[in-house]
Formats: sequence, structure tokens, C-alpha cells
Amino acid sequence: MKWALRWVGRVFLAGFALLMALVLLFSVINPPITHTIWSEYRRLGKVERDWVPLEQIAPVMARSVVAAEDANFCLHWGFDVNAIRAAIGEGSGRGASTLSQQVVKNVFLWQGRSWIRKALETAITPLVELTWSKRRIVEVYLNVAEMDEGVFGVAAAAEGYFGVTPDKLSAQQAARIAAVLPNPRERSASDPSPRLRKRAAAIMDGAATIAADGRADCFE
Repeated sequence: MKWALRWVGRVFLAGFALLMALVLLFSVINPPITHTIWSEYRRLGKVERDWVPLEQIAPVMARSVVAAEDANFCLHWGFDVNAIRAAIGEGSGRGASTLSQQVVKNVFLWQGRSWIRKALETAITPLVELTWSKRRIVEVYLNVAEMDEGVFGVAAAAEGYFGVTPDKLSAQQAARIAAVLPNPRERSASDPSPRLRKRAAAIMDGAATIAADGRADCFE
């Protein structure tokens, strides 16, 4: 029994060391692949992705995804306690996941709902918040999130939806791309439904609000 416990402890420590190494590495090196990108490649036979630094993305795009997914991104340490309480009160986990948690899920873990994945996400998120800047978290999110079926990152999405580079996105275009999240396979930024148009308009207002009240300062 002692022998088995020692080996379990060693495996745990080795796994933790590997995880820490990857977290530190990806704070400066762009993740070459993710589980979701690989899964979509196997399913579709191809994916579209073109990594661009945050400096080459229109600032309104970053503000739009923050407004859409995590308006208090600059105010928390990885978990939005108020959003979690509200989700529990509503009996749903929808809306409680922060941008930091989504980056952890996209880069280090897999999609789908399970307690194991959620536990790992909860454990890794503080490590990312401690070692990455808020600006880096936004940059990685904008480059690994699926924004159309088989289309990952804002560069490929901007080209596919509107035929522009990400630095040329308008406020409306940025809001529409942000509005397709978190269901990009069922929504279209270039052919929006009335419901998506309404959501995009709300995101445009939210992006302007967080710019005005300072909630975008941590990544701009």
C-alpha cells in the first residue's frame, strides 16, 4: 500500500510539474494546438486558424468579447463570484464561466460537461491568473476560440465573415462576431438572425460602457 501511495504521489507531482511548465510556457509561447482544434480537424478534415498578436486586432474586438462573455474580467481573479451566485440562484451554470476559465478549457482541457473537467478547470484557472497578464489571456482567447464551424480565432473569423483583417473590424462587425459565442456552429455573424442582431447591439453598448468606466483598462 505504501509503495502504491508513493507512486500515486509521484505521478501527481509529475503531472502538476508538467502542467505548471505548460502554463508558464504558454504565457509567452502561443499554444500550437488545442484539443478542440484537433477534434474539429478530425471531424471536418480541415480547420482555419491564423494567429495574430493583440496589437494587430482592433481594440473594439477585445472589448466586445469581454463585454459579451465576462464584463467584469478586469475586476476578478479568475472567478466571478457574483455571476456564480446568480447562476446558482437561477439553477443554471450558464453565464458563470469567466474568460479566464474559458481560456483554460480551450487551451489545456476539452469541451463538454463533466465534473472532472470542471474540477481541473477550477484548479488551473488561478495558476493562469497568477502567471499570465490579463492582456495575454484576452490575446489567447481571441486566437483559440471557435468563431464559426472549424474557424478558430478572430483573424480567420474576420476574413471568413467580412473579408477584412482583424485590425479593420468595425464596432458592429466585432459585436456580431462576439455575438455568435458560445454557439458559433449555429449562428452566423455575416447572416445574423434578428435575435443575434439584438444581442450584437447589446454587446456594442456593453463594449462602449466598459471602455468608458475603466473595465477595459487591464487589457488595453
